[in-house]
Parts: sequence; structure tokens; C-alpha cells
Amino acid sequence: MALESAKRSLEEAAVETLPTPALDALPSKFYDAFLLRGLRIDLVEPGRLLCSLIIPARLLNTGNFLHGGATASLVDLIGSAAFYTAGAKTRGTPLEIGVSYLDAAFANDEIVIEAKVLRAGRTVGVVTVELRQKKTGKIIANARYTKYLAPLSNL
Repeated sequence: MALESAKRSLEEAAVETLPTPALDALPSKFYDAFLLRGLRIDLVEPGRLLCSLIIPARLLNTGNFLHGGATASLVDLIGSAAFYTAGAKTRGTPLEIGVSYLDAAFANDEIVIEAKVLRAGRTVGVVTVELRQKKTGKIIANARYTKYLAPLSNL
């Protein structure tokens, strides 16, 4: 039955690879470091951030290409950093992340990640983030990211 298959696939994916106490002991910023390790900042200008990354095996899914969740997390983290290039001195919460997955990136592929601020208002900001193959320029993913920009004193 399809319902049992869905249940089984989630249960199999949730099998512990590390004991829960070991996972719980990881520092709070572990995920960001896990994702961003190896990221290079190639260009910073007002409203624009250009980065590159050689895809590490740790960010691959079971099909051996860049995991969609890793892609969305890159959009979140790099899109958030782009707001600072537009003068936003805030932290905030994602309101919406829409990602179109257009092609695959594999281990050791070099990708370019470009974030452009469309709007950085007092409370809401919008940025586009595009992931491309460095060699070919082919678009891997295109995203639009909307974020609540809270004043630092409120968070």
C-alpha cells in the first residue's frame, strides 16, 4: 500500500547514524558551518553578493547530486547575507522561499551563487538567488526569497 511505503521511507531515512546525545551536543551553528564550509565570497557590492562553491559529497542526496534541501538552505543563508550589502542592519525570519530546481550539480562541480536584493525595506526584504554551473553558466536553481527584517533589538 502507498501509505505504508511513505511511512517506511521516512522511518528508514530517520534511522540514527549518530546516537541522539551526540547529535544534541553539536553546537547551534553546526548546520550553517556544515553547509557553508568551502564557500568563497567572490564579489560584494551594494545589493549584490557573488559566491562560489565546489560541491562537497556531504551535500549530495541519494541520487548523488546536490540535495534540494541544501540548495534551499544556501538560498536562505546567502540571501540573508545579501541584505547586509543593501545596508539592512537587521536579522529576521524567512516569510517565503520559492525555489525552481532546473538542473543538477554533482560532487566536485563548481557552482556560482548570485544574490541580488530587489527590496530592502524597513520590515520586509526580497532577494533573488541563482545557482549556476561555473563552467557552462547553466542555471541549477533560481529562487525568490522574502524575509521579515526585524530590528536587532527585537530578536
